[in-house]
Amino acid sequence: MKINTLKNMYLAELEELASAEEQLGKSLGRMAGKVSHPDLKNALLDQQESTKQQEARLISILRAHGADRVTHTDQAMQALVRETGKMLDMLKGDDLRDAGLIASIQRLKHYEIAAYGSAASLAAQLGFDNDAKLLQESLDEEKDVDSVLTSIAEREVNPDAAATQPG
Repeated sequence: MKINTLKNMYLAELEELASAEEQLGKSLGRMAGKVSHPDLKNALLDQQESTKQQEARLISILRAHGADRVTHTDQAMQALVRETGKMLDMLKGDDLRDAGLIASIQRLKHYEIAAYGSAASLAAQLGFDNDAKLLQESLDEEKDVDSVLTSIAEREVNPDAAATQPG
């Protein structure tokens, strides 16, 4: 598909984001099932709900512009999710797996933070103030999740993983 206007580029970015949220939403439940730390499990399940809301927000914005969420797979998110699964399979021990999972999920979150920041900036440039507000809301939510994951890692998961390391 050729994109020849900033608005079309913006809508393509939203389609990418909607695909990313859909993929992540499907993956978070599986990830939460492999976690041993209760706070981490709860954070992932909370994020799964938030992801559904963010995807719905994106679909609503697309529809407001007469666009539908096309069948498109965000390949970057697909690769990040696949790499997270590979990492989980390689890590031995509950504490180490939880620490690795946090690191992997933060990579996913940082991808979303970059995408939402770009989309919100495009919306503002195009004068789509309501879109920009909604996208900023999702961006703020993603930053909050990143902060929560950092806190869980520093407070309990990483110290537990370090304590189980041989001598």
